[in-house]
Amino acid sequence: MALLRSTVARLLGRGAQQRGPEQQPPLVGFVVHGAGGVHPASAHIRVTGRMSALAASGAARVAQVDPVRWADGSDTAHLDAILVQRDAFPFGSLDAAFARASAEGTRIVAEVDDDFFTAEARARLARAEYDPERLASVDRLVRAAAAVVVSTEPLRAVLAAQGIDAVVVPNGVQPGLWAHDPVVPAAAGPRRVLYMGSATHGGDLDLLRDVFDGLVDDDGRPVRLEVVGVTQDDGDAWYDRLELPEGASHYPQFVAFLRDHADRWSAGVAPLTDDRFNDAKSDLKFLEYSMLGLPFVGSDRPSYAGVAAHGGLLAGDRADDWRAALRTAFHDPDTRVRRAQAYVRAERVVASGRDEPGERAWRAALGLA
Repeated sequence: MALLRSTVARLLGRGAQQRGPEQQPPLVGFVVHGAGGVHPASAHIRVTGRMSALAASGAARVAQVDPVRWADGSDTAHLDAILVQRDAFPFGSLDAAFARASAEGTRIVAEVDDDFFTAEARARLARAEYDPERLASVDRLVRAAAAVVVSTEPLRAVLAAQGIDAVVVPNGVQPGLWAHDPVVPAAAGPRRVLYMGSATHGGDLDLLRDVFDGLVDDDGRPVRLEVVGVTQDDGDAWYDRLELPEGASHYPQFVAFLRDHADRWSAGVAPLTDDRFNDAKSDLKFLEYSMLGLPFVGSDRPSYAGVAAHGGLLAGDRADDWRAALRTAFHDPDTRVRRAQAYVRAERVVASGRDEPGERAWRAALGLA
């Protein structure tokens, strides 16, 4: 039987012998894709960073959990709570997991940061990477969880329309990953503007096609868009692509890659088409570009409402709107970036010891408040 016990269970046993069970803080498990510290970007941003901060605070012990082994009981560790991100719990094991949670008093918490519920959003996700079983896993989890955590108020409203209560925990950044002074881009050659993102943003990229067609700055210097990720379709390459080296899809290495190349770019852009899926997204790109040291230009959509108060620039869908915003971003970028970074460091950082509404809501969802 000892061989069947998970690492979590073995650690729990050692801690109980050393300190006594009455002294043990709650044990919180989490289920995300990936293992050994190598996870998708969303897991680092939404889950593992917060779990690390939670453990550092001493308020709980945390451990990644194998969902299938926990559901079938071969992992014998008793969890006070278990947080599951998106579809990381296989659909076929969810019924067993909820049965065990009910029997043992484990609080299951769902964490989602995209619209998985409207028909339009589900069609978009299906085109990108989500098969029907992955979508069904998210739906089953969210509807049966004791608490649901989302990243934005519009996404909370989407779930509310489905009869699901949720709490909003805004995205934050881990300062050790991103700390960077405002960049001073190279003066020679064309100006480059960065657009980075996942495969769900391929349609958003098309908003910028006419923007960069013959674009020059106020000094007549050509301006080129440089894409990292976003789409695999470079058929009529009206933009440049900066390829990621092997291993750089791992989020901390991806951030390190961007930092190593930050002086290539004069701004970072975040286009969003006018649809319900995008309206539920967060302002994460604003946080990331700002901490990379770049002035931010994004679509004037609900996702970026409020960033103008912190140095960001917003543009409508017309090419002229984007061109004007980009030219503004090229002037005095240092002031804009420092203003944005001051906001991020003050209000949007994930770190141990911070007492903010989002952090309090997150702990309450886990049953730790």
